[in-house]
Amino acid sequence: MTASCYSYYPGCSLQHRSHAYQQSTEAIARSLGFELAEIDDWNCCGATEYFSVNRLPAYALVARNLALAADQGAEEIVVPCSACFLNLHKTDKNMKLYPELGSKVNKALAAGNLHYEPGTVKVRHLLEMILTDIGVDRLKDRTRRPLYGLKLAPYYGCLVARPDSVFDSTEQPTAMDKMLEALGAQVVPFSLKTFCCGGHMTQISEETALDMIHRIIKCAADSGADALVTLCPMCQLNLDVYQEAANRYFETSYQVPVLFFTQVIGVALGLSPKELGFGQEFVDARVLLDKIQDVPPPRATPARRSKQALPMPAMPE
Repeated sequence: MTASCYSYYPGCSLQHRSHAYQQSTEAIARSLGFELAEIDDWNCCGATEYFSVNRLPAYALVARNLALAADQGAEEIVVPCSACFLNLHKTDKNMKLYPELGSKVNKALAAGNLHYEPGTVKVRHLLEMILTDIGVDRLKDRTRRPLYGLKLAPYYGCLVARPDSVFDSTEQPTAMDKMLEALGAQVVPFSLKTFCCGGHMTQISEETALDMIHRIIKCAADSGADALVTLCPMCQLNLDVYQEAANRYFETSYQVPVLFFTQVIGVALGLSPKELGFGQEFVDARVLLDKIQDVPPPRATPARRSKQALPMPAMPE
């Protein structure tokens, strides 16, 4: 692939429930001048469940996508979905780390006339690609509608933080924070950046799932956020779709929109809400557009030290 064209693995979610993610990704790609060439004949990565059921077929399922990408000339693939990113990265790494596993996986791939040499294809998350290859400065230069006045909570979820700090801290990631600030938004302090949304727990224990969802929504609201911004289809689904159920269960009335980071970039680039997939979410995010101001809000004056405060202790020389 050329410098401005990337092999692309969209994953299943973006084809269906998270279509706004795909829509906004394609829209900002056109605006920022890069292309995404979808891997031909790709298949589902198995999400988070399959590895818990039968590991070898799960690895083979994921490795098939890596083999296809390599056969189609890709040296790297860009992935927007956090679960897909984790599975592809984990499979590539573990096939190399454990040669016996790699051999068994390739034996399975041979049934489809495929083979994958681990390390051939680099797996990159879409967020990392945008920040590294396009960069914060170019995002600033291309911004047509700065997000002045918007208070946003960056929510990474637990999956993208797992693969050994591939491009950010596992406990306190800041990549999305930097991006949002570059677009003019105010990033609020948010302590649950990498807290799990519950994944498919909604299908196993609704009470547990709603508690996890409620914690994240409450934390964002308590931080003063106008919206949550995420990069994971599962996180967006849980926090958006089940927010009303969590409200009923905990007798609250939160209405915190949950956006994909690509939608936020698109707004700043001046793209229309329709081409970014606004209106497909359960908690209406279109109200956020009216909160964007024409000028940056005044900076908060740092709190002055109280005269009643204890003096700083003298440090020994």
